[in-house]
Amino acid sequence: MVPSPDEGDRKGPRIYGSRLKDCSVTDGDTIRCGDERIRLLGIDAPELPGHCRRGRTCAPGDPFAATRSMEQALSGELRIERFGKDAYGRTLGAVRSSRGDLSCYQLQNGQALYRADWDNKNHIADACPDFAAN
Repeated sequence: MVPSPDEGDRKGPRIYGSRLKDCSVTDGDTIRCGDERIRLLGIDAPELPGHCRRGRTCAPGDPFAATRSMEQALSGELRIERFGKDAYGRTLGAVRSSRGDLSCYQLQNGQALYRADWDNKNHIADACPDFAAN
């Protein structure tokens, strides 16, 4: 079970403020809710075929398994803590479902790599330190 950030950690409880609606999975680390594209904080999942830019080292693994895992995680009420935008205009966010923090879920299930350089305010490292350390 993924630790619940709402239960608190050494820096206090994590708040996932805004509710999200009409969400679908793009791939193992990106979702779309209405018109908003959301890139999950602190993780890198395998890219779907044709999506790994030339010259970039992409996360290893099965992109279809990572996408299916994200689809399973997208259950119940969704809430987000936003951390700005990335270079592609996507919202950088920590998203929580009934299964816990989605980045932590993907890490726990071996469907993404933790990226400290993509973890604003160490949110994911604090939310699931055992999985972010791997």
